[in-house]
Amino acid sequence: MKLTTVWCVVLCVVILGICYVVFNYLKIRRMKEGTEEMAEMAGIIRSGANTFMLTEYKSIILVLIVVAALFTLFIEKTSGLSFLLGGAMSSVVCVLGMKSATYANVRTANKARESLSIGETVKVALCGGSVSGLAVQAFGMLGLVLILLIQGGVDHTSESAGIIAISGLSCNPTVMRITTYSLGCSIVAMFNRVAGGNYTKAADISSDILGKIRHDLPEDDSRVPNTIADFIGDNVNDIAGNCSDLLESFVATMSASVMIAVTLFSAHEDMSDKLFNATVMFPIVLAACGFVGCLIGLGFANLKKMGDNPSKELDLSTWISAGITVILGGVACYLIFGRLGTDAPLYEDFKIGWASPWVSAIMGIISGVAIGVITEYYTSTDHKPTRELAEICEEGEAFVVTKGDAIGSRSCLLPVLIIAIALLVSGFLCGTYGIAISALGMLAFVGATVSIDAFGPIADNAGGLAESCHLPHDVRKITDKLDAVGNTTAAIGKGFAIGSAAFATVSLIVAYVGSYSEGLVPTLNFAYFTVVAGGILGGALVEYFSAMLTDNTIDSAKIMADEGDKMMSIPGVLEGTVKPDYNKMIRLAAQEAIRKMVVPSVIALLIPVFGGLIFGVEFVGGILVGATIVAIPRAIFMGNSGGAFDNAKKYIEGENIPGHGKGTSAHKAAVTGDTIGDTRKDVVGVALDIFIKLMSTVANTLAPVIRTVTLIK
Repeated sequence: MKLTTVWCVVLCVVILGICYVVFNYLKIRRMKEGTEEMAEMAGIIRSGANTFMLTEYKSIILVLIVVAALFTLFIEKTSGLSFLLGGAMSSVVCVLGMKSATYANVRTANKARESLSIGETVKVALCGGSVSGLAVQAFGMLGLVLILLIQGGVDHTSESAGIIAISGLSCNPTVMRITTYSLGCSIVAMFNRVAGGNYTKAADISSDILGKIRHDLPEDDSRVPNTIADFIGDNVNDIAGNCSDLLESFVATMSASVMIAVTLFSAHEDMSDKLFNATVMFPIVLAACGFVGCLIGLGFANLKKMGDNPSKELDLSTWISAGITVILGGVACYLIFGRLGTDAPLYEDFKIGWASPWVSAIMGIISGVAIGVITEYYTSTDHKPTRELAEICEEGEAFVVTKGDAIGSRSCLLPVLIIAIALLVSGFLCGTYGIAISALGMLAFVGATVSIDAFGPIADNAGGLAESCHLPHDVRKITDKLDAVGNTTAAIGKGFAIGSAAFATVSLIVAYVGSYSEGLVPTLNFAYFTVVAGGILGGALVEYFSAMLTDNTIDSAKIMADEGDKMMSIPGVLEGTVKPDYNKMIRLAAQEAIRKMVVPSVIALLIPVFGGLIFGVEFVGGILVGATIVAIPRAIFMGNSGGAFDNAKKYIEGENIPGHGKGTSAHKAAVTGDTIGDTRKDVVGVALDIFIKLMSTVANTLAPVIRTVTLIK
């Protein structure tokens, strides 16, 4: 089958998925918002989220235009357009996901109010979440398929340069268009995660300080002016930021697979055009198979009648999506590789013939599910670690922090071991190509995982609206249950994001090293002092980046807490007769977040550039490996310890420990742990994923420049 025909078939699948996304979005919009107070609160949240995104994108668009112009002028004539296309796809997904969430939150609360049914309420939240999840996969594939269709194939021989030629610089135009498309997604993701994380956690932490510590008020009480900014933050970070994060990983793994296929063709002189086309075709087809699996899995959850334990149905939806991906991926692998015949023999890296890429993909799929299960064990109140953390809260803050750190550290080993085994097996079976396919396998059903992850913030917002709008206790009982389920799905989503980032980064590093290595095997010499120096620097940069994000968030939280205190001292606010100035607090949160997003994002963008231009390709390779080795366990530690802190607090608030409910010393110690965990899981942990992916994507994009222009050789 011709490549163009395959791209057209995939495009039809993508368009079908986009139609389903639009259907769900319109379905959400048609639902009732509830009482007048609920509609008013939802309108403030929606308006604040829109204002933040518009303000943020003024800076993002400026950066995108400048970088696109540089690519077009100096590297490859059309690469600036593909870079802008990547930024546009990521932006569309962010905006669409955020808008659907800000419509779904109040409608979820209203469904709970009208039906008093957990099962019916879950479906509303999941419908809103599916807009985010399916949009991630649909628009990520759409941009890449459009690039491949427009250029009419994959060029593995010709060379191209920018409008202003740099002496000696040449690049493969296909690889450059694909990497710049991926880079456009990466830059938008970095800005969204850094700014969104600062916004949401500064608002959340300051709200907790004001409500639970300084004024002893219920959570999400509308008298706390920071509460609405906290609701908005759930949407701009946990929805918009997460969408751009996972879209970036998804696009990066597809791009790395195609780049490695091009590198392999150049290295294997006896590799036929048929086999080359097959290696390029399979990653895109596998992603399409996974997308079909997501549509079926989420459709099943939407049609099935749900009971009082929605976790089972949500988990089943993920399993169905993964299972269909495995089955369809196997069929596709046989049709693409198994029918090549003797005219195009598989090269020696395929240890078990045509099934090698399929088994590699299965390793990634199994890894994704396993990492989710491990994350759930360490963060859910259904399991021992978080319950033990809650029980020790009565001993004070020091015990809470120490125990939480131990849980986070202990939780690192198994996910890292799983990632290592998957990489070893896939690399042994299918070489460097297998590593990229394994990464893509993990992300092939990303639409389902993001949909279920997005369920969490929507349910959380619904519970907050129920509290702040003073809905009956029976309604809040339902939203509290959904919030508990949402905490678990969100923690699993963060674990999946970390695991997928690890796989994506490794595949990008393999593609980068392969782009300049001579011979069949990508080689980075760790005995060479330049590589060692780069590795040490890469590890240190991860720690510096983490500290910068933490400082920025805490500084913003203090400013917001102090401003909120001033508002609450106004006569009538604490009595509930005068509403605080929510809009002023929303503007303050946005200003602080946007002001502090630029430097961390630019650092990740410029480190590979300056490191490569001064010390060369191997120095950059060392930076990428060193940063990845440090960042993966660090991100797992941050995510799981933060999730355990959060759920331990909720376990106490649920009156699960006799004599230690809300307002007790144990609860206040748990709130301290939750405050620490907020920055870890929702700011640092998730941003580290993008930090290592962005650096790796920049390195791949600028590899031709770094090879040509190096000051110290």
